Amino acid sequence: MRRYILAALLAGSAALAPASAPGAEKGMTMFVRNPQPHAVVLEFRGRQSRAVWPGKGKVYLLAKGERKSVTIGCQPGENVCYGGWANGNDRISFGVGPDDDRTCADCCRICVEGTTETIDIGG
Repeated sequence: MRRYILAALLAGSAALAPASAPGAEKGMTMFVRNPQPHAVVLEFRGRQSRAVWPGKGKVYLLAKGERKSVTIGCQPGENVCYGGWANGNDRISFGVGPDDDRTCADCCRICVEGTTETIDIGG
């Protein structure tokens, strides 16, 4: 759990770039909204490729009520799921959770290059 807290603090907003930023990677944009009463740590995971975004031990951090766009370089047609948890408490989790071992009803999207999907954490 400490790894995730440290990674979240290191990743902060720097890991998040608007889809229109120069040099933004090709792929799909996830517009993420955090309606939870606390900050949430988030990763995206490709089911077929097993890729993780942002990857390299980093995570996205969304403050309470925050909204951000994240562009991920997924493969068209790939199933991409989010795993989120309360910052500092991975026992409160969303989507596939911090260890990618939970089932979810609406936490996955099919990657379609150039499109935007909206995700409400825990919604």
